[in-house]
Amino acid sequence: MKVLHTCLSSSWGGLEMYSLQTVEQLNNNGIKSDLLCFQNSRLYYEALNKKIRVHASAFKNYFHPAIVFKTSGLLKKNNFDLIHCYASKDLWLIVPSLRLAGLKTPLIFTKHMGSYIIKKDLLHRWIYSRVNIATVISSVIAKNLAETTPLIKEKILLLHNGIDTNFFDPSTVDHNLVREEFKISEGEILIGMMARFSPGKGHEEFIYSAKELIKKYDNLRFMIIGEPSKGEDKYAAETKTLASELDVIDRLIFTGFRKDAPEVLSALDIFVFPSHAEAFGLALVEAMSMGKPSVCSNSDGVLDIAVNNVTSFLFEKKDQMDLAKKIELLIVNEKLRNEFGKAARKHAVEMFDLSLFTKKLIGIYKNFNQ
Repeated sequence: MKVLHTCLSSSWGGLEMYSLQTVEQLNNNGIKSDLLCFQNSRLYYEALNKKIRVHASAFKNYFHPAIVFKTSGLLKKNNFDLIHCYASKDLWLIVPSLRLAGLKTPLIFTKHMGSYIIKKDLLHRWIYSRVNIATVISSVIAKNLAETTPLIKEKILLLHNGIDTNFFDPSTVDHNLVREEFKISEGEILIGMMARFSPGKGHEEFIYSAKELIKKYDNLRFMIIGEPSKGEDKYAAETKTLASELDVIDRLIFTGFRKDAPEVLSALDIFVFPSHAEAFGLALVEAMSMGKPSVCSNSDGVLDIAVNNVTSFLFEKKDQMDLAKKIELLIVNEKLRNEFGKAARKHAVEMFDLSLFTKKLIGIYKNFNQ
């Protein structure tokens, strides 16, 4: 089977990493996979470094006849068995190109983020009528896609993102490495969150909850892992200012971006995921795979991941007092932390392992090749 994957983004983040990881996994599992991506993008060069067959495109706008004509030629020349798009914008290139080429190649589309724009006008119906199957990363995105596009529910399939649970494996990582780096003693409980500095990720609630908890416990340390994306430096600075104003800065560690995510997560005793709205929550899955008990907001894609009172405690999103209360339940009960952690690791391996995701995706592909 020969598949063309498209991710026409000039950015470098979760979407682009996901598409690259998927292509690599499929190639490793006997599905010959090419990648069509934006010319000279980070994704383009990362794919080349991994020896993936790459096709470059200058497509940026929704209407570009010259690039449609060129892409149509690419599709006819390579005779792909299937095309998989990773962003809705890509459909505006691929669908016209397929129609111009007169090809009936099956088209799959993966939806990663929700949209508040209703896309049921004549032009969108023309675009989406060419989509055979849309996969979505969480139940909330499935609902959003059905509500905002012409796609019928029968064409929407739930396919959670996967992670490498062998890479995020607590048995292979030194728990003390990062704790020693930041001088965290054995008797201290380290509570952390991992997210880029962006409004809506819940940094404020995390810091406010820290303020409440250190009033009662003197053995707590807090950690925020991540850095601001482009244009978000002001928000990062405001977050650090808030920590100073609330007088928690001496108990709070800002690590910045870390490449050693398994080691950092291993150092934590409790993981917090306070996001206001998350399509899925990959950092939460990674923490669970590392055997960490968690406290998570009770919203959106988190509900596909965390199991309340088994792997995690859910708190009312944006409610820092409820967050502090749920964290405290784990602070005072080491046995419960251990039970949640073991259940979290088991749940991550059984539900979100990358090999399981790849097997399911190949199964979807093969349904079109019978």
